Amino acid sequence: MEKKKVVVGMSGGVDSSVAAYLLKEQGYEVIGVTMQIWQENAGNEQEENGGCCGWSAVEDARRVAGQLDIPHYVMNFREEFKCRVIDYFVEEYLVGRTPNPCIACNRYVKWESLLRRSLGIGADYIATGHYARIARTPAGRYAVRSCVTDKKDQTYALYSLTQEQLARTLMPVGEYTKEQIRDIAGREGLAVAHKPDSQEICFIPDHDHAAFIEREAGERVPGSGNFVTAQGQVLGRHQGITHYTVGQRKGLNLAMGHPVFVTGIRRETNEVVIGEAEDVFGDTLYCNRLNFMGMADLPRPREVLAKIRYAHGGERCVIEQVEEDVIKCSFLAPVRAITPGQAVVFYEDGYVLGGGCII
Repeated sequence: MEKKKVVVGMSGGVDSSVAAYLLKEQGYEVIGVTMQIWQENAGNEQEENGGCCGWSAVEDARRVAGQLDIPHYVMNFREEFKCRVIDYFVEEYLVGRTPNPCIACNRYVKWESLLRRSLGIGADYIATGHYARIARTPAGRYAVRSCVTDKKDQTYALYSLTQEQLARTLMPVGEYTKEQIRDIAGREGLAVAHKPDSQEICFIPDHDHAAFIEREAGERVPGSGNFVTAQGQVLGRHQGITHYTVGQRKGLNLAMGHPVFVTGIRRETNEVVIGEAEDVFGDTLYCNRLNFMGMADLPRPREVLAKIRYAHGGERCVIEQVEEDVIKCSFLAPVRAITPGQAVVFYEDGYVLGGGCII
């Protein structure tokens, strides 16, 4: 029987390296691919700042591929990454929303683009080092399922994958804890066994997203404006709305005598709304750009567990589709910092039912 061929996206980290090892052990014909996504000469900058997309990442992936005796290639995805991730990231901040570039990268680059090219070279599947599992629901739909450890679970960032993409995807790392993955890498002598995890946003290695946006958008970046209360009272001046997100406390430089928080961003008037700690909590949100995964649709209200950010533990809520591409989420208990632009992801029994973008 002919071996199934799988393309493993190898970032040069320990997770994707062990994913390649595990799949080879399971009998697959494994091909390692590192995705070149950095722009122009940014690879050197990312290299200096410890980014996951610099040339050392390519070399680490190539070294591991050599140890595993599998072929390794570098594929150029600069254009897709610029359009689908960087431009999206910048545009969202310019209109006062807080984007999630990892979700966009997963949906449009790591899956849509990589899967298309992989199928084009005869692969049956693609695979990644994500801490998640893929399973079939009782209704027969593919869904992302929580991994064996909540500490590293990455299902939140995968809610936007389609049925076709999930049917062609393998995620072997989801059956292990991070400690077990490092133990496997160490036992097999993989060069990246003790390599630190990469930072959150790979294309902003210095973590200064406001400066990055200014470089990308130039004169389109909104300038300084007013900090205001919800009622419109002016409290001071802010540096520009791209510096702030809902729930933020640090870096406001407001002498209020007690901690205050960003509770909203008004793009139309270039204002950042400031409130008290209790003002950051809300019990209702709306989302659009819907993707149904473990459920095919939402014919009636349904109580689910919802996460409103990657590190959110989740809260029970009732979801109801109120327009063709809009779901209303009513939480049973208030949640902190409902942030426009972030994803809300719905779960049931550990499976991702779907999600959308918070309006």
